Amino acid sequence: MSTMLLHDALVICLGQQDRIFDRGYVLIENDRIAAVGDMADLPTNHVYDQQLDCTGKLVMPGLVNAHTHTPMTLFRGQAEGVSLLTLDGWYNTIRTLELVMTADMVPASVEVACAEMIRTGTTTFADQYFFMDEIIPVVARSGLRAALAYGVVELGDPVARQRELAQLDAFLETVGSLPGGRLKGWVGPHAFFVDNAPETMLIERTLSEKYDTGLHIHISTTGEEDAYCQQHFGMTAVAKMNEMHMLERPILAAHAISIPEQDWSTLAANPFSTVICASACMRAGAEAAPVVGMRAAGINIAIGTDNVCNNNDYDLFLEMRTLAKLASFREKRPGALPAREVLDIATAGGAKALGLADQIGDLTPGKKADLIVLDRGGIGWTPYHDPFTTLVYSVNGLQVSDVLVDGNWLLRDQRWTTLDYAGAVRRQNNDLHRLLERRKQTH
Repeated sequence: MSTMLLHDALVICLGQQDRIFDRGYVLIENDRIAAVGDMADLPTNHVYDQQLDCTGKLVMPGLVNAHTHTPMTLFRGQAEGVSLLTLDGWYNTIRTLELVMTADMVPASVEVACAEMIRTGTTTFADQYFFMDEIIPVVARSGLRAALAYGVVELGDPVARQRELAQLDAFLETVGSLPGGRLKGWVGPHAFFVDNAPETMLIERTLSEKYDTGLHIHISTTGEEDAYCQQHFGMTAVAKMNEMHMLERPILAAHAISIPEQDWSTLAANPFSTVICASACMRAGAEAAPVVGMRAAGINIAIGTDNVCNNNDYDLFLEMRTLAKLASFREKRPGALPAREVLDIATAGGAKALGLADQIGDLTPGKKADLIVLDRGGIGWTPYHDPFTTLVYSVNGLQVSDVLVDGNWLLRDQRWTTLDYAGAVRRQNNDLHRLLERRKQTH
């Protein structure tokens, strides 16, 4: 058994006990947290395999990015001034690139995405895309914990439907056989009713049952689903999903801007989580999601960056700040979403959404050793008031100095230990040149 002691830190446990230790320690045994407490209570006669002096630093649970598309790092800056939250905007910009994208262009951009998430304090993320054969090896090498969803887009085409569902089934079989348990396969319908027909949805639900997993979707960015369902079925999209028994499966639903309030109680009664991507929605000129109302109704809320064409970065500290400010702006009152609740959304909310609440989300003994260390020597930390306000409103992810997942270092002293960021950036720039040339040749 290997042991590691992080000592003399400001330790923010979060979770139900919500303990804070001004001079605390975290003891790790193998891949799990063994103990958390005050330095005054630490036994003095123990020897540890590793020790990290965290004087002047803060230790907290790692953040969960519950919605992104890592290969789309390749498209950063390629959709400026366009809303990707509409079918038309997405199809006529990003989709034109995806249609000429080749599999060998994926790994470098996934590595860039994973490196940026690690560098800014994310330890777990949820992805939705295709080219999963290229994504899985990079994520596995990164050391991150991830819920990977094969993205299904069929646009009512029976041939595309058959092809995509076959690839989805094969993907879920592959991920299920991977060792280690850090990577989980999910079903990834791009959007119910909009580009996944009801016939496809029912098969996707069956596959989620077969592999005991959930469905990662986009929903209610502009109300297209509700308009379709009202026209064809005389009910809202949520009501139709409920009728089809789709809500019985865990659903990770990105955006959820325009879900009618009448449907909130239905969603709260099911394993449904909505992922708020505040920066992406603001850049798209979309409405602010009713986070405060949905949370009060009992719907689990998580946080995500979306892709970096909509955002354009992976820093969840900045995303927390944007979410908190946007909630106050929407509700027209300060502190509408308190900083402590925002941290809960970025940790425990994401853990629950991904079915990992018993493993991650807070620093509780017995849970996985997924945590981050921030250097309190940078700007924004003084004068000391309370750590929640500081973490949400004052600092950013670049003050993260160290990252652990499963008790393994992914970042040490602000240096990646598992990824070659500089090399990935060089390869990505070459990939972008080839991509743009291919699009030019097809138009």
